[in-house]
Amino acid sequence: MKRILITGANSYIGTNVERWLMREPDKYQVDTLDMIDGSWREKDFSGYDVVFHVAGIVHIHEKRKDLYYQVNRDLVVEVAKKAKSEKVSQFVFLSTMGVYGLEEGEITDKTSPNPKTHYAKAKYAAEVQLRELSDEVFRVAILRPPLVYGPGCKGNYIRLARFAKTSPLIPKVDNQRSMIYINNLSEFIRWIISFDAWKPSRYW
Repeated sequence: MKRILITGANSYIGTNVERWLMREPDKYQVDTLDMIDGSWREKDFSGYDVVFHVAGIVHIHEKRKDLYYQVNRDLVVEVAKKAKSEKVSQFVFLSTMGVYGLEEGEITDKTSPNPKTHYAKAKYAAEVQLRELSDEVFRVAILRPPLVYGPGCKGNYIRLARFAKTSPLIPKVDNQRSMIYINNLSEFIRWIISFDAWKPSRYW
């Protein structure tokens, strides 16, 4: 049985990943941990195989860049170091496709990161430090998902869906954006934490 700790309670992705995994309760045990205050530091991580870190902040004013770096970089690295010191074997980090900084064009395996917002810069800075922690016994998986949509999701997708259902006309807009359905993302995460053969040098 895989024992998974989701650091970041009540997030949309974390909640759905937990629900997805608990369809197979004989294979997965999932706990969540609130990161709002410092009490998480007292939690014993040693009983877990995987820490899935989803805690983060987004959609605050860019002028508050210090908060982006405190939560989306420093907190991430602190949690990962704790996980490694307490013998957790895998750390899965929810980063963002925003680290590429592209407003148009395709992203391929040869696209270099070029974050432009403080949100994305903080996430990428966390990625860099996480790679330094990765080794043969502490495997790091970094996910850079695009816009996530599905039942109960918040944000622009819901507004667009509501508009499409109620408007008699749909304007023609030359716009393309990558999206991923929450169940597809959850299944990919399930695969990552279930498959033990991939090398630690690969970052997802």
